[in-house]
Amino acid sequence: MSKVAKLPETSLWANRKCLLICAIVAIANMQYGLDSAAIGSLQAMPGFLEVFGYKDPDQPGGYAIEGTFQRLIGSLLTLGAFLSSLVAGAFAHFFGRKVALWLACVLNAIACIIQISTTDKVAVYIGRLILGLANGFLTAEAAPAHLRAVMVALFSEWVNIGSIIGAAVTNATKGRLDKASYQIPLGTLFIVPTFLAVGLLFVPESPRYLLYKGETETARQSFLRLRGDSLSPEDFELEWVEMVKGIEEEKQAAQTIGPLDMFKGTELRRTLLCYGVIATQTGAGSWFVISYSTYFMIVAGLSVDDAFQYSVMNTCLGFVGVNLGMYLMRHVMGRRTVLMTGAVVQGCAMLGMAVSATVAYGTVSARNCLIAFSALYMFSYNAFVGDATYPTATEMVSTRLRSWSVGSAISLGYFLAWLTGFCSPYFINPENLNWGAKYGYIWAGSNFCCLVFFYLCVPETKGRTLEEIDELFANRVSVRNFKTFKTTIMEEALKDVEGRAPEKLATTEHVDNM
Repeated sequence: MSKVAKLPETSLWANRKCLLICAIVAIANMQYGLDSAAIGSLQAMPGFLEVFGYKDPDQPGGYAIEGTFQRLIGSLLTLGAFLSSLVAGAFAHFFGRKVALWLACVLNAIACIIQISTTDKVAVYIGRLILGLANGFLTAEAAPAHLRAVMVALFSEWVNIGSIIGAAVTNATKGRLDKASYQIPLGTLFIVPTFLAVGLLFVPESPRYLLYKGETETARQSFLRLRGDSLSPEDFELEWVEMVKGIEEEKQAAQTIGPLDMFKGTELRRTLLCYGVIATQTGAGSWFVISYSTYFMIVAGLSVDDAFQYSVMNTCLGFVGVNLGMYLMRHVMGRRTVLMTGAVVQGCAMLGMAVSATVAYGTVSARNCLIAFSALYMFSYNAFVGDATYPTATEMVSTRLRSWSVGSAISLGYFLAWLTGFCSPYFINPENLNWGAKYGYIWAGSNFCCLVFFYLCVPETKGRTLEEIDELFANRVSVRNFKTFKTTIMEEALKDVEGRAPEKLATTEHVDNM
């Protein structure tokens, strides 16, 4: 048994300033929810289809959409995000996160204007691509270790708030047959760039980013704005020294900082884990459900009114799920357990959807199963995998390579999302394979594969500081021992602080030396 220094766990209220700042930055992700809800619903909206689709008396709404147009408007967003994310890491590394977010605001506004003002399909394609280029910057590395999952999970919180707003607006305009039926929902895409541009005026730059740039005093002031109110002067000094020490050690260990460093030594394991965790978002089937749920329900036999109303219900269930997931990660489960639980529940929901369509196709029972299992999937995805993937993925990579590693991982995620968005209409559109809910068989198998990956490869990082995680990977600690391994960086930081002011600064706790 031995003693280790440990920072006290402070409450959300004590960290309210840091939480507010992270919430302002995370509002950028509300655009995903707004856009997916709007575009997913527009594909089933008569007013939109009268301009961009064609009449088909056999369809419940009297209109249908061409498979090519459907694939492109659904996938060009993620294609644009994929292209921008290829350079997002380098851009953020050299110019800072705030500049990247302001650029995203400008591109968002341009894309919205194009989509609202045109009736030409090519112009819509261009608008979708530009909107995709604008999406994809998020950082929460200034959050305290025990609250980092909550801070990063604000990503899912804002996505679901956006989805609720988007679904409610499209449900309100679905009965209109003029252009305003789709222009009003698209107009909601102005909300995010407006609020974010104003909010960024009050957001400090990342302290770790500033430390890497050698701006120590500016970094300390930034960290003081983020965490000064939630810690005692002694604990603040301890956490600051730990951060500085961890970054200095990484700088000494690496002569260069560039994209190839992600694949050297212990960084290779961290990079592959980050890629794998981000890829499970698509592997869970989320992009298929989010992008095509309303259209999917109509194809399965629901009326237009019912499909829109159930879409609103599902987005609300997703919001409840996000908040449950944040509570579970904060008080009940580790990241790894949350991810594995989600893979099981989501896989079963997809399997149930597919089986019901196989054994009772075209019946009321099959339709009811589709509604129930879709609702269960949206709730469970947002509560588990949707909530935990970003906190886990961002913790897998080292601080000095976070912009490169997470940026490239998000690029991979967007590429997989584009692939899903482009291919899914082939499976569900009546013009093509017309599988309907049987498409769930593919995603059920994919979720169970994700379960195996979570169990065998993903370590538990709950409660660890980013610097402790760096030490664990540097020591090549196995998945089994990751949770209980005793780190030394906090003890060393405590000694440094005590050397400056010999007084007792931190609480201690007994930890088993596994």
